[in-house]
Amino acid sequence: FHAQCLQRLQSPRMDLCHVPATREKGWYLALMAPNVKGPNYAWLDPSRLYCHPQGLQDCVADLLQPFRGDAIDMVAGIDAMGFILGAAAAATLRKGFLAIRKAGHLCVQTAAQPYTDYSGREKVMELRTDAISPGEPAGRSRFWGGLPVRARDAHPQPLPPAGLRILLVDQWVETGGTMRAAIELVERLGGVVAALLRVPTGVAAICMESSEGGKWIQERYKCSHCVPPRLQPRFDQHQ
Repeated sequence: FHAQCLQRLQSPRMDLCHVPATREKGWYLALMAPNVKGPNYAWLDPSRLYCHPQGLQDCVADLLQPFRGDAIDMVAGIDAMGFILGAAAAATLRKGFLAIRKAGHLCVQTAAQPYTDYSGREKVMELRTDAISPGEPAGRSRFWGGLPVRARDAHPQPLPPAGLRILLVDQWVETGGTMRAAIELVERLGGVVAALLRVPTGVAAICMESSEGGKWIQERYKCSHCVPPRLQPRFDQHQ
């Protein structure tokens, strides 16, 4: 896989028109560029696939596939690369987009959450406090499942948990520290990232590595990623 990425990177220019005849899930992963600058950088640069129009479209479609038909009120993306996929997912779903920022960039009232990123650095993320309100989103108290509540009084059904239902998006989940901090921050403000036994919103990233933190998230939340099972061991080993 790494050789495929390197071969594409060494091409004189990126072919934005080439699309494989059979577009299997994850075909666009080979568009990513390998690290050529050393250990202080991530082993792959996924942003190269965003330049490819069909690659980006298929990546977003694959990420959203498991959530088809699910109730999602808002998409949140993690600073900074999660903004690209998160905004694209929000536009596809016709939902709003909420930016989870690195500390020090928002000039409004915020809530903060410390975390350790994949490189072991201690950081802090922030989220504006006026975007996620505890309680039912507009219209949920009157409508559920497309019918007025009064029309279903004979067979009442429980309403979903209070709070906006958030789909959290980032580019990559390696150690899981950043995504777990984002989950804790959203839930602390009253949002619902949706554990499996609650409503089916959740977490999406191009890759979710099988690290201790990655497994913790996948065991508790509905998750989506783009790496086929046959390639997962290679991504886990950064090959």
